[in-house]
Amino acid sequence: MKRRDLLKGAAATSTAVAATSLPSPAISKGLKELRMVTTWPKMYPGLGTSADRLAKRISQASGGKIRVNIFAAGELVPPFEAFNAVSSGEVDIYHAFEYYWQSKSKAFNFFAAIPFGITATEMDAWIYFNGGQSLWDELSAEFNIKPLLAGNTGMQMGGWYTREINGPADFRGLRFRMPGIGGEVLRQMGAAAVALAGGEIFPALQSGALDGTEWVGPWNDLAFGFYRVVQNYYYPGFHEPGTAIAVGINKRLWDGLTESERRLIESACLAENNLTLAEFNTNNAAALKTLVNEHDVQLRRFPNSVLNEIGRLSGEVVAEIGNSDPVTKRVYESFLRSRKDSIGWSRISDQSFWSARLLPFKYG
Repeated sequence: MKRRDLLKGAAATSTAVAATSLPSPAISKGLKELRMVTTWPKMYPGLGTSADRLAKRISQASGGKIRVNIFAAGELVPPFEAFNAVSSGEVDIYHAFEYYWQSKSKAFNFFAAIPFGITATEMDAWIYFNGGQSLWDELSAEFNIKPLLAGNTGMQMGGWYTREINGPADFRGLRFRMPGIGGEVLRQMGAAAVALAGGEIFPALQSGALDGTEWVGPWNDLAFGFYRVVQNYYYPGFHEPGTAIAVGINKRLWDGLTESERRLIESACLAENNLTLAEFNTNNAAALKTLVNEHDVQLRRFPNSVLNEIGRLSGEVVAEIGNSDPVTKRVYESFLRSRKDSIGWSRISDQSFWSARLLPFKYG
């Protein structure tokens, strides 16, 4: 479908806009009407609502001059077609996880989540200060897209399993929903990993087509009602220690915005990135209590034997992917440097504090 030029009245693009069929009063008022597609169900807690909040933030901060209209997964395009739609200009913006686009380039995985990779705050450090954004820009520009961080789900859970996981052998033959590199690690463990959009997971569990699934964390998992079918809920989420939510903007559109409009959108995404992580942390804590106390969910930690094997395989899989082509290799090497620095600092900061906080002293 030919792309409609949805920029209305910006001075730098007045000639192009004049050729559109948009009403002249809208053009004269200098309005920009943009369409954002998401990979989430409509107003889904945390993910769909974050996209909606971001759209409203941009519209309000611009005084209504930039209006962002939200379309949930499937309303305009199928969820996994959002990237192509933005790249071609069929729509203007997507709101998604970048590992959905690994068929375009394996490097996209590093801008979402990597097994035993980096946490949400460490992702911020890499993207904002350690060279991640410039590499991401370079990668996405090949597809006519400008990327921005726009949220983070924080530490995820290890997933829902129909049977107990007591050792590495228990993954053999397991039909499990896990996208991205995490899915490849599970394949190395002997599982049959598949990628399904969020709305397809519960029916697959209910029908027995899946033996288990990961999704996000207690808040979103409770909303999808996985506990109605599966009771074993494992942690930690080795595959996604801090999953970034991305906004991808058609680059021709982005380049046609004024400098102040680009800064406004960047600021809105930055604010939403911080707010979303806080929201997930708050609601995950409450939802976990509900799952365990009201729905008799069995909370289980992966045995160290499982985590050691998954960690070993993760290192091998990530290295193979990271060295698969020159572009991905540059991203991988930058990611590794930032990860190493983060581990060195977090070991004596966050990690040591968390361990100290668990000591049996009286508090409050």
